[in-house]
Amino acid sequence: MAGGRMIYFDNAATSFPKPREVNREVLRCLTCYGGNAGRGSHALSLAAAEKIFECRERVAELFSVFDPARVFFTMNTTHSLNTVIKGTLKQGDHVLISDIEHNAVYRPIYKLAKEGKITFDIYPSMICDERASPTRICAGIARMIKPKTRAVIATWASNICSYTLPVAEIGAFCHRHGIRFIVDGAQGAGHIPLDFDGAETDALCLPGHKGLLGPQGTGAVLLGKDFSIDTLMEGGNGVNSLEGDMPEFSPERYEAGTLPAPALAGLCEGIKWISERGIDSISEHEKKLFRYAREKLCNMNGIKLYAPEYEGSVLLFSVDGVPSETVARRLDEEEICVRGGFHCCPLGHKMLGTDKDGATRISFGVFNTEREIDIFVDALRKIKQN
Repeated sequence: MAGGRMIYFDNAATSFPKPREVNREVLRCLTCYGGNAGRGSHALSLAAAEKIFECRERVAELFSVFDPARVFFTMNTTHSLNTVIKGTLKQGDHVLISDIEHNAVYRPIYKLAKEGKITFDIYPSMICDERASPTRICAGIARMIKPKTRAVIATWASNICSYTLPVAEIGAFCHRHGIRFIVDGAQGAGHIPLDFDGAETDALCLPGHKGLLGPQGTGAVLLGKDFSIDTLMEGGNGVNSLEGDMPEFSPERYEAGTLPAPALAGLCEGIKWISERGIDSISEHEKKLFRYAREKLCNMNGIKLYAPEYEGSVLLFSVDGVPSETVARRLDEEEICVRGGFHCCPLGHKMLGTDKDGATRISFGVFNTEREIDIFVDALRKIKQN
Protein backbone atom coordinates (compact mmCIF):
# COMPACT_ATOMS: atom_id res chain seq x y z
CA MET A 1 0.00 0.00 0.00
CA ALA A 2 1.15 3.55 -0.77
CA GLY A 3 0.30 5.88 2.07
CA GLY A 4 -2.34 3.47 3.35
CA ARG A 5 -4.17 2.98 0.04
CA MET A 6 -4.42 0.23 -2.53
CA ILE A 7 -2.03 0.36 -5.48
CA TYR A 8 -3.87 -0.05 -8.77
CA PHE A 9 -1.80 -1.32 -11.72
CA ASP A 10 -4.67 -2.72 -13.82
CA ASN A 11 -5.56 0.31 -15.92
CA ALA A 12 -5.56 -1.73 -19.14
CA ALA A 13 -8.67 -3.48 -17.80
CA THR A 14 -10.35 -0.30 -16.58
CA SER A 15 -8.93 2.94 -15.23
CA PHE A 16 -9.09 3.57 -11.50
CA PRO A 17 -9.48 5.85 -9.71
CA LYS A 18 -11.46 8.28 -11.82
CA PRO A 19 -10.97 12.04 -11.54
CA ARG A 20 -13.19 13.60 -8.88
CA GLU A 21 -14.89 15.60 -11.61
CA VAL A 22 -16.11 12.36 -13.21
CA ASN A 23 -17.60 11.05 -9.97
CA ARG A 24 -19.29 14.36 -9.23
CA GLU A 25 -20.90 14.66 -12.66
CA VAL A 26 -22.27 11.11 -12.56
CA LEU A 27 -23.93 11.89 -9.24
CA ARG A 28 -25.14 15.28 -10.48
CA CYS A 29 -26.81 13.66 -13.49
CA LEU A 30 -28.47 11.04 -11.31
CA THR A 31 -29.79 13.63 -8.89
CA CYS A 32 -30.38 16.74 -11.00
CA TYR A 33 -31.00 15.98 -14.69
CA GLY A 34 -31.41 12.22 -15.09
CA GLY A 35 -34.18 12.26 -17.69
CA ASN A 36 -34.29 10.03 -20.76
CA ALA A 37 -32.55 11.86 -23.60
CA GLY A 38 -34.63 12.14 -26.77
CA ARG A 39 -37.75 10.79 -25.09
CA GLY A 40 -39.54 14.00 -24.23
CA SER A 41 -39.56 17.79 -24.39
CA HIS A 42 -39.45 18.36 -20.64
CA ALA A 43 -36.49 19.94 -18.88
CA LEU A 44 -34.89 16.76 -17.54
CA SER A 45 -34.97 14.99 -20.92
CA LEU A 46 -33.55 18.04 -22.68
CA ALA A 47 -30.81 18.48 -20.07
CA ALA A 48 -29.73 14.85 -20.44
CA ALA A 49 -29.72 15.22 -24.23
CA GLU A 50 -27.58 18.34 -24.00
CA LYS A 51 -24.99 16.56 -21.83
CA ILE A 52 -24.86 13.59 -24.19
CA PHE A 53 -24.38 15.94 -27.13
CA GLU A 54 -21.59 17.69 -25.25
CA CYS A 55 -19.94 14.31 -24.68
CA ARG A 56 -20.25 13.52 -28.39
CA GLU A 57 -18.60 16.84 -29.22
CA ARG A 58 -15.76 16.20 -26.79
CA VAL A 59 -15.05 12.78 -28.29
CA ALA A 60 -15.02 14.32 -31.77
CA GLU A 61 -12.72 17.13 -30.68
CA LEU A 62 -10.27 14.81 -28.90
CA PHE A 63 -9.85 12.64 -32.00
CA SER A 64 -10.09 15.44 -34.60
CA VAL A 65 -13.39 14.27 -36.08
CA PHE A 66 -14.87 17.18 -38.04
CA ASP A 67 -18.51 16.12 -37.68
CA PRO A 68 -19.67 14.92 -34.21
CA ALA A 69 -22.58 13.12 -35.90
CA ARG A 70 -20.04 10.49 -36.94
CA VAL A 71 -19.60 9.54 -33.27
CA PHE A 72 -22.10 7.09 -31.81
CA PHE A 73 -22.12 5.55 -28.35
CA THR A 74 -21.99 1.89 -27.29
CA MET A 75 -21.50 -0.09 -24.08
CA ASN A 76 -17.77 -0.81 -24.54
CA THR A 77 -15.14 -1.61 -27.17
CA THR A 78 -16.41 -5.17 -27.63
CA HIS A 79 -19.88 -3.82 -28.40
CA SER A 80 -18.31 -1.30 -30.78
CA LEU A 81 -16.27 -3.92 -32.61
CA ASN A 82 -19.18 -6.34 -32.95
CA THR A 83 -21.33 -3.52 -34.32
CA VAL A 84 -18.76 -2.50 -36.92
CA ILE A 85 -17.56 -5.98 -37.88
CA LYS A 86 -21.04 -7.45 -38.32
CA GLY A 87 -22.32 -4.28 -39.93
CA THR A 88 -19.51 -4.22 -42.50
CA LEU A 89 -18.83 -7.80 -43.56
CA LYS A 90 -21.11 -9.57 -46.04
CA GLN A 91 -21.52 -13.16 -47.14
CA GLY A 92 -18.36 -14.36 -48.89
CA ASP A 93 -16.14 -11.51 -47.69
CA HIS A 94 -12.53 -12.03 -46.67
CA VAL A 95 -10.97 -10.13 -43.78
CA LEU A 96 -7.45 -9.78 -42.39
CA ILE A 97 -6.71 -9.44 -38.67
CA SER A 98 -3.36 -9.08 -36.93
CA ASP A 99 -1.66 -11.77 -34.86
CA ILE A 100 -2.03 -9.74 -31.65
CA GLU A 101 -5.77 -9.05 -31.73
CA HIS A 102 -7.87 -9.21 -28.58
CA ASN A 103 -10.76 -11.68 -28.41
CA ALA A 104 -13.09 -8.72 -29.00
CA VAL A 105 -11.90 -8.96 -32.61
CA TYR A 106 -10.90 -12.60 -32.88
CA ARG A 107 -14.09 -14.18 -31.54
CA PRO A 108 -16.61 -12.29 -33.73
CA ILE A 109 -14.45 -13.02 -36.78
CA TYR A 110 -13.99 -16.66 -35.78
CA LYS A 111 -17.75 -17.12 -35.30
CA LEU A 112 -18.60 -15.57 -38.67
CA ALA A 113 -16.04 -17.84 -40.33
CA LYS A 114 -17.28 -20.91 -38.45
CA GLU A 115 -20.80 -20.18 -39.71
CA GLY A 116 -19.49 -20.07 -43.27
CA LYS A 117 -20.28 -16.40 -43.78
CA ILE A 118 -16.71 -15.10 -44.23
CA THR A 119 -13.11 -16.24 -44.44
CA PHE A 120 -10.17 -14.68 -42.65
CA ASP A 121 -6.40 -14.76 -42.43
CA ILE A 122 -3.99 -13.48 -39.80
CA TYR A 123 -1.27 -11.05 -40.88
CA PRO A 124 2.02 -10.53 -39.01
CA SER A 125 2.23 -7.62 -36.59
CA MET A 126 6.02 -8.19 -36.44
CA ILE A 127 5.85 -7.73 -32.67
CA CYS A 128 8.91 -9.94 -32.13
CA ASP A 129 10.83 -8.82 -35.21
CA GLU A 130 13.48 -6.14 -34.73
CA ARG A 131 13.04 -5.23 -38.40
CA ALA A 132 9.42 -4.19 -37.83
CA SER A 133 8.41 -1.03 -39.68
CA PRO A 134 5.22 0.39 -41.18
CA THR A 135 6.47 -0.46 -44.66
CA ARG A 136 7.20 -4.09 -43.78
CA ILE A 137 3.90 -4.54 -41.95
CA CYS A 138 1.95 -3.15 -44.90
CA ALA A 139 3.94 -5.39 -47.24
CA GLY A 140 2.91 -8.38 -45.13
CA ILE A 141 -0.72 -7.34 -45.44
CA ALA A 142 -0.35 -6.83 -49.19
CA ARG A 143 0.82 -10.41 -49.66
CA MET A 144 -2.38 -11.71 -48.05
CA ILE A 145 -4.94 -9.62 -49.91
CA LYS A 146 -7.46 -11.61 -51.95
CA PRO A 147 -10.05 -10.49 -54.52
CA LYS A 148 -12.76 -10.63 -51.83
CA THR A 149 -10.79 -8.92 -49.07
CA ARG A 150 -13.22 -6.35 -47.71
CA ALA A 151 -11.55 -5.20 -44.49
CA VAL A 152 -8.35 -5.12 -42.49
CA ILE A 153 -8.59 -4.94 -38.69
CA ALA A 154 -5.77 -3.75 -36.45
CA THR A 155 -5.35 -3.17 -32.76
CA TRP A 156 -4.01 0.34 -32.20
CA ALA A 157 -2.04 -0.75 -29.12
CA SER A 158 -1.62 -4.22 -27.64
CA ASN A 159 -3.31 -5.00 -24.34
CA ILE A 160 -0.47 -7.27 -23.15
CA CYS A 161 2.55 -5.09 -23.90
CA SER A 162 3.20 -1.59 -25.21
CA TYR A 163 3.59 -2.53 -28.86
CA THR A 164 1.58 -0.39 -31.28
CA LEU A 165 0.61 -0.95 -34.88
CA PRO A 166 1.11 1.90 -37.39
CA VAL A 167 -2.59 2.60 -37.90
CA ALA A 168 -2.10 5.75 -39.97
CA GLU A 169 0.13 3.94 -42.47
CA ILE A 170 -2.08 0.84 -42.58
CA GLY A 171 -5.13 3.05 -43.10
CA ALA A 172 -3.50 4.84 -46.02
CA PHE A 173 -2.46 1.49 -47.52
CA CYS A 174 -5.99 0.07 -47.20
CA HIS A 175 -7.59 3.08 -48.81
CA ARG A 176 -5.19 2.90 -51.76
CA HIS A 177 -6.42 -0.65 -52.29
CA GLY A 178 -10.12 0.07 -51.73
CA ILE A 179 -10.25 -1.94 -48.49
CA ARG A 180 -12.05 -0.87 -45.33
CA PHE A 181 -9.88 -0.32 -42.24
CA ILE A 182 -11.20 -0.96 -38.73
CA VAL A 183 -9.21 -0.13 -35.59
CA ASP A 184 -9.54 -1.53 -32.07
CA GLY A 185 -8.68 1.53 -30.00
CA ALA A 186 -9.15 -0.03 -26.56
CA GLN A 187 -5.60 0.57 -25.36
CA GLY A 188 -4.74 3.64 -27.42
CA ALA A 189 -7.57 6.02 -26.56
CA GLY A 190 -6.47 8.51 -23.94
CA HIS A 191 -2.89 7.23 -24.03
CA ILE A 192 -1.74 8.06 -27.57
CA PRO A 193 -2.76 11.05 -29.73
CA LEU A 194 -4.60 10.28 -32.98
CA ASP A 195 -5.98 12.49 -35.74
CA PHE A 196 -8.86 10.26 -36.83
CA ASP A 197 -9.85 12.12 -39.98
CA GLY A 198 -6.20 12.35 -40.99
CA ALA A 199 -5.51 8.66 -40.38
CA GLU A 200 -7.78 7.34 -43.18
CA THR A 201 -9.57 5.02 -40.76
CA ASP A 202 -13.10 3.84 -41.57
CA ALA A 203 -14.04 2.97 -37.99
CA LEU A 204 -12.31 3.50 -34.65
CA CYS A 205 -13.80 1.48 -31.78
CA LEU A 206 -13.25 2.92 -28.31
CA PRO A 207 -13.90 2.26 -24.63
CA GLY A 208 -14.99 5.11 -22.40
CA HIS A 209 -13.86 3.45 -19.18
CA LYS A 210 -10.14 2.98 -19.80
CA GLY A 211 -7.82 5.76 -20.94
CA LEU A 212 -10.69 8.22 -21.37
CA LEU A 213 -11.35 7.92 -17.61
CA GLY A 214 -15.13 7.54 -17.88
CA PRO A 215 -17.39 5.05 -16.10
CA GLN A 216 -17.83 1.45 -17.16
CA GLY A 217 -20.68 0.87 -19.60
CA THR A 218 -19.44 3.50 -22.05
CA GLY A 219 -17.90 3.09 -25.48
CA ALA A 220 -18.01 4.73 -28.88
CA VAL A 221 -17.52 4.23 -32.59
CA LEU A 222 -16.00 6.92 -34.79
CA LEU A 223 -17.09 6.49 -38.41
CA GLY A 224 -15.04 7.67 -41.35
CA LYS A 225 -16.39 10.06 -43.94
CA ASP A 226 -18.97 8.48 -46.26
CA PHE A 227 -18.85 5.18 -44.34
CA SER A 228 -22.12 3.61 -43.25
CA ILE A 229 -22.70 0.18 -41.76
CA ASP A 230 -25.70 -2.05 -41.17
CA THR A 231 -27.26 -1.91 -37.72
CA LEU A 232 -26.58 -4.53 -35.06
CA MET A 233 -29.66 -3.56 -33.03
CA GLU A 234 -32.91 -1.83 -33.85
CA GLY A 235 -35.38 -0.09 -31.58
CA GLY A 236 -36.66 3.21 -30.33
CA ASN A 237 -34.53 6.32 -30.20
CA GLY A 238 -37.12 9.09 -30.37
CA VAL A 239 -36.50 9.75 -34.08
CA ASN A 240 -38.85 8.81 -36.95
CA SER A 241 -40.93 6.77 -34.52
CA LEU A 242 -43.67 6.05 -37.10
CA GLU A 243 -41.21 4.30 -39.43
CA GLY A 244 -40.32 0.61 -39.24
CA ASP A 245 -36.74 1.21 -40.30
CA MET A 246 -34.01 2.84 -38.29
CA PRO A 247 -33.00 6.31 -39.53
CA GLU A 248 -30.42 6.41 -42.29
CA PHE A 249 -28.32 9.08 -40.59
CA SER A 250 -25.75 8.83 -37.81
CA PRO A 251 -25.70 8.78 -34.83
CA GLU A 252 -29.42 7.97 -34.47
CA ARG A 253 -29.15 5.01 -36.86
CA TYR A 254 -26.91 3.16 -34.40
CA GLU A 255 -28.20 4.25 -30.99
CA ALA A 256 -31.27 2.08 -30.34
CA GLY A 257 -32.65 2.20 -26.82
CA THR A 258 -31.94 4.40 -23.83
CA LEU A 259 -28.43 5.78 -23.60
CA PRO A 260 -26.73 5.73 -20.16
CA ALA A 261 -26.85 9.47 -19.50
CA PRO A 262 -25.10 9.34 -16.08
CA ALA A 263 -22.23 7.27 -17.46
CA LEU A 264 -21.87 9.50 -20.53
CA ALA A 265 -21.96 12.56 -18.29
CA GLY A 266 -19.01 11.08 -16.43
CA LEU A 267 -17.24 10.26 -19.69
CA CYS A 268 -17.72 13.85 -20.80
CA GLU A 269 -15.87 15.06 -17.71
CA GLY A 270 -13.17 12.42 -18.13
CA ILE A 271 -12.41 13.62 -21.65
CA LYS A 272 -12.47 17.21 -20.47
CA TRP A 273 -9.96 16.33 -17.74
CA ILE A 274 -7.68 14.64 -20.29
CA SER A 275 -7.94 17.49 -22.77
CA GLU A 276 -6.96 20.06 -20.17
CA ARG A 277 -3.80 18.14 -19.32
CA GLY A 278 -2.96 16.92 -22.81
CA ILE A 279 -2.58 13.37 -24.08
CA ASP A 280 1.10 13.99 -24.85
CA SER A 281 1.72 14.86 -21.22
CA ILE A 282 -0.21 11.82 -19.98
CA SER A 283 1.64 9.56 -22.42
CA GLU A 284 5.03 10.82 -21.28
CA HIS A 285 4.08 10.29 -17.62
CA GLU A 286 3.12 6.68 -18.35
CA LYS A 287 6.30 6.07 -20.36
CA LYS A 288 8.37 7.47 -17.50
CA LEU A 289 6.73 5.00 -15.13
CA PHE A 290 7.27 2.21 -17.66
CA ARG A 291 10.98 2.98 -17.93
CA TYR A 292 11.31 3.16 -14.15
CA ALA A 293 9.57 -0.20 -13.66
CA ARG A 294 11.51 -1.82 -16.50
CA GLU A 295 14.82 -0.79 -14.97
CA LYS A 296 13.80 -2.13 -11.55
CA LEU A 297 12.58 -5.45 -12.94
CA CYS A 298 15.57 -5.91 -15.24
CA ASN A 299 17.80 -5.83 -12.16
CA MET A 300 15.89 -8.70 -10.51
CA ASN A 301 16.97 -12.30 -11.05
CA GLY A 302 14.23 -14.69 -12.10
CA ILE A 303 12.09 -12.03 -13.75
CA LYS A 304 11.46 -12.18 -17.49
CA LEU A 305 10.05 -9.22 -19.40
CA TYR A 306 8.23 -9.56 -22.71
CA ALA A 307 8.67 -6.98 -25.49
CA PRO A 308 10.16 -4.45 -23.01
CA GLU A 309 11.70 -2.41 -25.82
CA TYR A 310 8.29 -0.93 -26.62
CA GLU A 311 7.57 1.86 -24.15
CA GLY A 312 4.03 2.72 -23.10
CA SER A 313 1.57 2.04 -20.32
CA VAL A 314 1.67 -1.79 -20.31
CA LEU A 315 4.46 -4.09 -19.08
CA LEU A 316 4.28 -7.90 -19.16
CA PHE A 317 6.49 -10.18 -17.05
CA SER A 318 6.79 -13.61 -15.49
CA VAL A 319 8.44 -14.92 -12.33
CA ASP A 320 10.47 -18.11 -12.67
CA GLY A 321 8.67 -21.02 -11.07
CA VAL A 322 5.60 -19.04 -10.00
CA PRO A 323 2.37 -19.17 -12.07
CA SER A 324 1.13 -15.78 -13.20
CA GLU A 325 -2.18 -16.17 -11.40
CA THR A 326 -0.30 -16.94 -8.18
CA VAL A 327 1.80 -13.81 -8.65
CA ALA A 328 -1.37 -11.76 -9.10
CA ARG A 329 -3.00 -13.34 -6.05
CA ARG A 330 0.05 -12.78 -3.86
CA LEU A 331 0.27 -9.15 -4.96
CA ASP A 332 -3.41 -8.75 -4.19
CA GLU A 333 -2.65 -9.89 -0.64
CA GLU A 334 -0.31 -6.89 -0.51
CA GLU A 335 -3.15 -4.73 -1.86
CA ILE A 336 -1.54 -4.33 -5.27
CA CYS A 337 -3.87 -4.87 -8.23
CA VAL A 338 -2.39 -6.51 -11.35
CA ARG A 339 -3.67 -9.14 -13.77
CA GLY A 340 -2.29 -12.60 -14.46
CA GLY A 341 -3.26 -15.15 -17.09
CA PHE A 342 -3.98 -14.64 -20.77
CA HIS A 343 -5.76 -11.27 -20.77
CA CYS A 344 -8.35 -12.34 -23.40
CA CYS A 345 -5.55 -12.27 -25.97
CA PRO A 346 -4.51 -15.80 -26.99
CA LEU A 347 -3.13 -14.63 -30.33
CA GLY A 348 -0.79 -12.12 -28.71
CA HIS A 349 0.36 -14.52 -26.02
CA LYS A 350 1.19 -17.08 -28.70
CA MET A 351 3.38 -14.52 -30.45
CA LEU A 352 5.22 -13.70 -27.20
CA GLY A 353 5.60 -17.37 -26.25
CA THR A 354 3.42 -17.08 -23.15
CA ASP A 355 0.43 -19.03 -24.46
CA LYS A 356 1.16 -22.05 -22.24
CA ASP A 357 1.43 -20.45 -18.80
CA GLY A 358 0.31 -16.87 -19.33
CA ALA A 359 2.08 -13.92 -17.74
CA THR A 360 1.49 -11.07 -15.30
CA ARG A 361 0.56 -7.61 -16.57
CA ILE A 362 1.03 -4.26 -14.91
CA SER A 363 -0.60 -1.31 -16.63
CA PHE A 364 -0.09 2.28 -15.58
CA GLY A 365 -2.42 5.24 -15.51
CA VAL A 366 -2.20 8.95 -14.99
CA PHE A 367 -2.48 8.70 -11.20
CA ASN A 368 0.30 6.14 -10.64
CA THR A 369 3.67 7.09 -9.14
CA GLU A 370 7.25 5.83 -8.93
CA ARG A 371 6.76 5.30 -5.20
CA GLU A 372 4.02 2.78 -6.00
CA ILE A 373 6.42 0.94 -8.31
CA ASP A 374 8.98 0.75 -5.48
CA ILE A 375 6.39 -0.87 -3.22
CA PHE A 376 5.37 -3.25 -6.02
CA VAL A 377 9.00 -4.30 -6.58
CA ASP A 378 9.50 -4.94 -2.85
CA ALA A 379 6.37 -7.12 -2.83
CA LEU A 380 7.63 -9.01 -5.88
CA ARG A 381 10.92 -9.72 -4.11
CA LYS A 382 8.99 -11.27 -1.22
CA ILE A 383 7.10 -13.49 -3.66
CA LYS A 384 10.36 -14.68 -5.22
CA GLN A 385 11.92 -15.42 -1.85
CA ASN A 386 8.95 -17.48 -0.72
